[in-house]
Amino acid sequence: MTTDVINDQSEHDSHDGGHHDHKMTGLKRWLYTTNHKDIGSMYLWFSFIMFLTGGAMALVIRAELFQPGLQIVEPDFFNQMTTVHGLIMVFGAIMPAFTGLANWMLPMMVGAPDMALPRLNNWSFWILPFAFAILLSSFFMESGAPNFGWTFYAPLSTTYSNGSTAFFVFAVHIMGISSIMGAINIVVTIMNMRAPGMTYMKMPLFVWTFFITAYLLIAVMPVLAGTVTMVLTDTYFGTSFFDAAGGGDPVMFQHIFWFFGHPEVYIMILPAFGIVSTTIPAFSRKKLFGYSSMVYATASIAFLSFIVWAHHMFTTGMPLFGELFFMYCTMLIAVPTGVKVFNWAATMWRGSISFETPMLFSIAFVILFTIGGFSGLMLAMTPVDFQYHDTYFVVAHFHYVLVTGALFSIFAGAYYWLPKWTGYMYNDTLSKWHFWCSLVSVNLLFFPMHFLGLAGMPRRIPDYALQFADFNKWVSIGGFAFGLSQLIFLVLVIKCIKGGEKAPAKPWDGAEGLEWTVASPAPYHTFTTPPKID
Repeated sequence: MTTDVINDQSEHDSHDGGHHDHKMTGLKRWLYTTNHKDIGSMYLWFSFIMFLTGGAMALVIRAELFQPGLQIVEPDFFNQMTTVHGLIMVFGAIMPAFTGLANWMLPMMVGAPDMALPRLNNWSFWILPFAFAILLSSFFMESGAPNFGWTFYAPLSTTYSNGSTAFFVFAVHIMGISSIMGAINIVVTIMNMRAPGMTYMKMPLFVWTFFITAYLLIAVMPVLAGTVTMVLTDTYFGTSFFDAAGGGDPVMFQHIFWFFGHPEVYIMILPAFGIVSTTIPAFSRKKLFGYSSMVYATASIAFLSFIVWAHHMFTTGMPLFGELFFMYCTMLIAVPTGVKVFNWAATMWRGSISFETPMLFSIAFVILFTIGGFSGLMLAMTPVDFQYHDTYFVVAHFHYVLVTGALFSIFAGAYYWLPKWTGYMYNDTLSKWHFWCSLVSVNLLFFPMHFLGLAGMPRRIPDYALQFADFNKWVSIGGFAFGLSQLIFLVLVIKCIKGGEKAPAKPWDGAEGLEWTVASPAPYHTFTTPPKID
């Protein structure tokens, strides 16, 4: 009897997404699928839809800031836009995109038939659309959407919040549950389902970065859950965790939030390191330079990310020792990050480089992410952070890290693997248009923000002084150009799925000696023999 049950179970969980005797079709296939490729595809489509949704909100912000004065939206609605834009881009666009890439590629890279927990995988995806439906539904309520910034500082999110705080808290809880389940799945798959002979130090760097990121997620998501729960009880149940009148402390909110929030920003960038560590060696026709140092650098970044959280809080009146500690630790995190950048440069050095679209996005990633790193180093210095804090300089910094960083790496990965996913080559001309339009417009969008911030323009305001008008006009033009550029990508992906030139077995084998990263005894060798260079 028991054996029959086990056989039935294994038959249901077989990774074709259904029973052996018939495949589910239509909507049922996607609702019930336990196939890692299907779930990966759903994550990627969901994140792209959320990316366009959050992008539309950014365009509302930029339209309002095109010139001084209040033109289009009320200040309260402007704040709702900044809040929900941030939440959607972080939890709805970047994180699910990386989870989608992990779902698609991890089992194949470690030589596993599927993810370790296929049904958990299905569930962790399908609760996400409901979380964002709850969040977005608040726009249609009398009180309006959350208006206290994506960092929901108390007492803005408690004492002074509008009626949608409960919906926001519930939505964040569901997103967190999804992230934790996805992370557990990644850890269990990597630890238990690697191919024979694949030791930890033979795993592709892509696998390593997701492995470390998954541990970060499991560690910090419960902290976020605790934070939002305290916000909920402060708002509706009369507690006073963050209310000084009841013996609480609003600054404690910032400590708890950033203890989650700082590792979170590394959760959004470590997988990006894994992707470019896959694409750069492939298009340089060389082994990745310094494999083990890359692994140790990733682990160091993950460890240090837990002890730098208060660099977001230099202006809260910390003791001098606290400021010094967090300043030096934050500067220290630049060391392993610098190791990575030098290793990517060394990988390309004297390689036989070809500039296909994934490589273009990867090179742009390295250069522009480094700019974001340098502005981060400036923000790490306590005395000058007093000037930069809460200005557009900070906005410029984290958008360089997350847009030209995380997002560009996702594009690099998507272009790199699209031929494998769909079986067809994408339109090369369209992909180049997408790259160059994105590259020019993203710099027009975010680079002038550095100057606005240094000149003292505060963030999260719908109106501003006249002297900021010229830069804001160009920033808004860049914003709309960048938004429209992403429609090229949408068209390209749909065309690629529908058909076109059949992808060869090794899509990037244009030059002699390039092989796909697959689970082989030495999987991080993305080459057979480097071509001779005269």
